[in-house]
Amino acid sequence: MRIRIVDAFTDRPFTGNPAGVLLLDRDGFPADSWLQQVAAEVNLSETAFAHPLPAGGEADWALRWFTPTTEVGMCGHATLATAHVLHTTGTASGTVRFAARCGTLSATADEDGTLTLDFPTSPLTPVEVPDGVAEALGAKVLSAHDTGPHIGDLVLELPDERAVRELTPDLSALVAHSERGIIATAVAENPSGAYDFVSRCFFPGVGIDEDPVTGSAHTALAPFWSARLGRDELTGLQASARTGLVHTALRGERTLLTGRAVTVLDGELLAAP
Repeated sequence: MRIRIVDAFTDRPFTGNPAGVLLLDRDGFPADSWLQQVAAEVNLSETAFAHPLPAGGEADWALRWFTPTTEVGMCGHATLATAHVLHTTGTASGTVRFAARCGTLSATADEDGTLTLDFPTSPLTPVEVPDGVAEALGAKVLSAHDTGPHIGDLVLELPDERAVRELTPDLSALVAHSERGIIATAVAENPSGAYDFVSRCFFPGVGIDEDPVTGSAHTALAPFWSARLGRDELTGLQASARTGLVHTALRGERTLLTGRAVTVLDGELLAAP
């Protein structure tokens, strides 16, 4: 069984967010316990598993994502990585539709070599800044928005880009403040630069201390910053150690996420289900 590691939301190896990708040659998924064991062995923020669906349906592939400790309901970078594998191996072309826990998603290969994901927009609800969250984050918090069960994150606006880049949060204390994790964000220091806003994402509750580049978080960051900056199309820089760029286009209840990907490992998984 082929297993690949793909760096997503980047065009350079060893940057962006690495994801494991397994394309399964079967009608259904193996046991959840096996999927979780593989994800734990790969030990990346997410490993994607996909199998083909019968022709003529609403989706072409069924898709699931696992962190090293649990299954997640939405993952952008591992979807981008899966679409990259499908297109670079000639398994698919044009637009690929995925059936996932969060609904039907799609990935379209663009002429310039990028891939564009079509994801549901995450609704934002303004909330009071929770007691203790600023202390756990180690920074002043200007505003807080809840994404609810959609992605289960708390979006925290910080004063400036420097504050986001210099975060050294108390990860154990952050776990209590959201279902999945914390998205810390601020407007770009240079408004005429290569990106419009910055973010960092911390998900210790699902086994990921800091995610390098988080596509699903940008389904919340896109409406957040589009409302403030007055533009529906933006570019976000996730300022992790690996960094990565996500181009966003807000389309009402849908958000388009565009990026590149590169395969860095192509091997064989010997422990079959």
